[in-house]
Amino acid sequence: MIVKSEEDVRGLKEIGSIVAKTIHLMKELTKPGMTTKELDEIGGKILAEHGAFSAPMRHYNFPGHACISVNQEVAHGIPGNRVLKPGDLVNIDVTAEKNGYVADSGYSFQLPPADSKITDLCDFTHQTMMKVISSLRAGVRLNEVGRIIEAEAKRGGYTVIENLCSHGVGRAIHESPKQILPTYEKGDTRVLKEGQVITIEPFLAIGGAEYVVEELDGWTLTIPEHCFAAQFEHSIIITKEDPIILTAYEQQ
Repeated sequence: MIVKSEEDVRGLKEIGSIVAKTIHLMKELTKPGMTTKELDEIGGKILAEHGAFSAPMRHYNFPGHACISVNQEVAHGIPGNRVLKPGDLVNIDVTAEKNGYVADSGYSFQLPPADSKITDLCDFTHQTMMKVISSLRAGVRLNEVGRIIEAEAKRGGYTVIENLCSHGVGRAIHESPKQILPTYEKGDTRVLKEGQVITIEPFLAIGGAEYVVEELDGWTLTIPEHCFAAQFEHSIIITKEDPIILTAYEQQ
C-alpha cells in the first residue's frame, strides 16, 4: 500500500495501535497452565472490543485469531489444546483489520524461569528489527533490509531463517513488495517509496536452523528439536525521514 491521504495515516495508526495493545495484553496475561486456545480467545475478545477482527481468520480461514507459536514452532502456530509450560518460548503474531486497514506485528518472549540463551536471542532479534527500521527511508534500496539482518545475525552469532520474509501490508495481509528477503540480494534493485507500508520481521535462530518446514496441519512452521528462533515485527510507513512505526505499544 502507498499512503495517499491523512485518512490513510489515521486508519493505519488506529489499527496499528489496536494490534499493539492486543499483543501487549495477551503477553501480560500469558501464564503457565493455560492453553494456547485460551490465550487466543483473549486476543479475539480484545480485537472485538476495539471493532477490529483477525485478518488471517477472515481472509485465509486461519483457525485462530492470532498465530501462537511455542518453542520449535516458529510461525503460524495454530491455537489449540497445547498447555503452556514454565520456560516456554512463545511468539504471538497478530494481524488485524478495521475499516479496510491492516496492521501486522509479532513478539517473542520466554515464560519464567528465564534461560539467558533464549532471552538474549529475543533481545538481539528485537534490536535487529529496530536497527533495520531506523535505517529505512524513501530512496533506500529494499535489499538494505536483508543486508542489515544478515550482518547483525552474523555479529551476534545467530542464523537467519531464510524462507520467512518481510512484506508489504496496509490494505491486505500481504501486498507488494511481497518478498523482502532477510538476506542480502545484490541484484534486487527495488527502492523504497515515500508512503509505502511494509513490515519488518527478522527471524533469528540458535542451534543452526536456517529454514522452517511446514507441518501436516498446513500452517505451522517449525525448526529442528534442538533449535530455537525468535521473531519481532512492526508495520511501518516509509517517509523521507524516519519511518512511522504503526504497531509500537503506547501506555494509555
